Amino acid sequence: MRNLWGIDDVASYLGVPVGTLYQWRSRGYGPTGRKIGKYVRFKPEDVEDWFESQAAGVI
Repeated sequence: MRNLWGIDDVASYLGVPVGTLYQWRSRGYGPTGRKIGKYVRFKPEDVEDWFESQAAGVI
């Protein structure tokens, strides 16, 4: 099993600012993240699947 990703990991993978990920979460958009205590964590495969589901060139 792969380790969970933090918000910085996802931002780096997607090439977007951390603030953008928080905005997406508040709007119900973006990869699925889960709150664990006060932290948001992401399963790498969920992030990769979300990325692959996006139309080419549109994020």
